Amino acid sequence: MKKKMALAASALAALGMGAAGPVSAAQTSVTLYGLLDMGLGYERVRAPGFKQSRIGAVQGVNSGSRFGLRGVEDLGDGLRALFTLEGGITPLNGKSAQSGRLFGRQATLGLADDAWGQLELGRQTNVASKYFSGPIDPFSGSFNLANMGTTFSATNTLRYDNLVLYQSPVWSGFQFGLGYSFNADDTRTDTNGQQTGYATGNNNRALTTGARYVNGPLTLVTTYDHFNPTNDARGGKSNARIQEWIVGGAYDFDVIKVGAAWGQTRDGWLQGASMGVSPDSNFRNAATFALADGFRANSYQLNATVPLGKSKVMTSWQHATANNATLTGDDAPINIYSVAYTYDLSPRTNLYAYAAYADNFSFRRGVSDTALAAGIRHRF
Repeated sequence: MKKKMALAASALAALGMGAAGPVSAAQTSVTLYGLLDMGLGYERVRAPGFKQSRIGAVQGVNSGSRFGLRGVEDLGDGLRALFTLEGGITPLNGKSAQSGRLFGRQATLGLADDAWGQLELGRQTNVASKYFSGPIDPFSGSFNLANMGTTFSATNTLRYDNLVLYQSPVWSGFQFGLGYSFNADDTRTDTNGQQTGYATGNNNRALTTGARYVNGPLTLVTTYDHFNPTNDARGGKSNARIQEWIVGGAYDFDVIKVGAAWGQTRDGWLQGASMGVSPDSNFRNAATFALADGFRANSYQLNATVPLGKSKVMTSWQHATANNATLTGDDAPINIYSVAYTYDLSPRTNLYAYAAYADNFSFRRGVSDTALAAGIRHRF
């Protein structure tokens, strides 16, 4: 349940934002919101000479669990100040997600205007994750193996620290976004445990941009991400700078919605989806921000969504090929087959079930992952 706080000025003061003076409650609102997602799941990993499976409680399958605060203040003449503080949680044990960050999902402050757009500063997802999750990818960046982030790394709910992000208004269905991160992950530490990154070149910097067009049942999206690693990560000589282009589209025929996407990644992998069972690093996808000078991968996805009253069925096929083995030690083509079902018990609560199978996971020949899960999601 989304609750509007009547004494908004007091709430802002509690957040350290009300020191400038009293604010009219009629001009300001703060919303408390959250989401919980838990269920049961089964996963089996196979590799040459290795097999392991697990059954047990799972969380964050349909959506990552979270708790947040979102606020907006009317500054007059259409200008608004807005903020979001959103922390991920793992409800099965009550801990914080995103490596223990208090507001690891999003922490932003900015200004918005219907005429010129929205400008935000802080930690949040890149443009590709925003524009492809939902409109193109029916799994909306969730359902683990099933979402397109497994083979399109830039859409894998990629979050940047220190991001300055501008998003334009919608002009006749067109919109674009452009962002730059001066330090994509400022929690990095050196071998002595000390935080690094004072000099510009000692920071991982990232550019994210994209455009989309929505006209009734038609949606078209294109995005580009460029990751510029630290001088040390490049070894002082490597020219590796990860780049990923993605184009996609979807059309809603009412009885079925179909979508497709193609992308190319060069010189590394932006963010990998780990397997449920990881006996060692060789059974994981490429790590976050993995460099591989000369590496190139082409990714493809075909998907469909069938609405059935209060429920819907989603399915997709993903395929990715690599030109060489410089990233993972192998170059086997990936294939992922996925299907999911959701049923709305109410506008805020739904049940879900999904199944996915990945062959040659992480471009490693003979490595497969089979996942099944069912659970309940509640939004408040």
